[in-house]
Amino acid sequence: MNIEQLIASAFAEDLGDGDHTSLACIDAKKTGKAKLLVKEKGIIAGVDLAKKIFHFADKNLEVQCFINDGTLVNPGDIVLEVSGSELSILKSERLVLNFLQRMSGIATATHNLNQLIKHTNAKLLDTRKTTPLLREVEKMAVKIGGGENHRFGLYDMILIKDNHIDFCGGIKKAIEKTQQYLKEKDKNLKIEVETRSLEDVKEILSIGGIQRIMLDNFSPSKLKEAIELINGKFETEASGGINESNIRDYAETGVDFISVGALTHHIKSLDLSLKAV
Repeated sequence: MNIEQLIASAFAEDLGDGDHTSLACIDAKKTGKAKLLVKEKGIIAGVDLAKKIFHFADKNLEVQCFINDGTLVNPGDIVLEVSGSELSILKSERLVLNFLQRMSGIATATHNLNQLIKHTNAKLLDTRKTTPLLREVEKMAVKIGGGENHRFGLYDMILIKDNHIDFCGGIKKAIEKTQQYLKEKDKNLKIEVETRSLEDVKEILSIGGIQRIMLDNFSPSKLKEAIELINGKFETEASGGINESNIRDYAETGVDFISVGALTHHIKSLDLSLKAV
């Protein structure tokens, strides 16, 4: 689902056969102005999307932006002002806030974690643990916050995880079958394999033919040991239980990537409001 389809679906969900509250008490010809007000410190995300939402509702709405995506904001800051039909502003209000509050929460969480590892070469990644149908905007928010996107879906990268390995009958068999599949389908996709122990890492090193090793639920000390074993032969990614309290320790092991599912599935939305001027 692209952005335009997402906006259209969101309006259809919210409006149904009409915004009857506004239609009942607001003169259809009245015009006005509203400002998007910041009520909590964080990283703003979704400003460009807000403009698309307002203009989808009414192409005649005028949107003046004062703060761009990715900017650190503080309580009292005004992100934008929208002017035009009051009916159009009112029917857009909740949709704009829902997207911006969630996206800004994701961008803020991403920024905060990135600040803890900025002295290392580790790159912060999101995951597929996103809200169904909102993946594009949630991953967009991660990038606005300074993170990087892992695979977007099941189609743009091979990630052989624990269940694939167990169902397939082992790491070696899973890698070999994957390589054969890609050859038969003439697909050029990177292969990443999840490991649960140093023994798994050693097995992959003896097999080869992949691009990245995921080290899942390793302690920082075990992770460092694994990275020394891998010795630059493949990219490395740490995952599992990584948060503000321990991400610095993981990053300082020399790992290439750190994936944090909580960036999109366990965040607090940033407090914003749209107020009539």
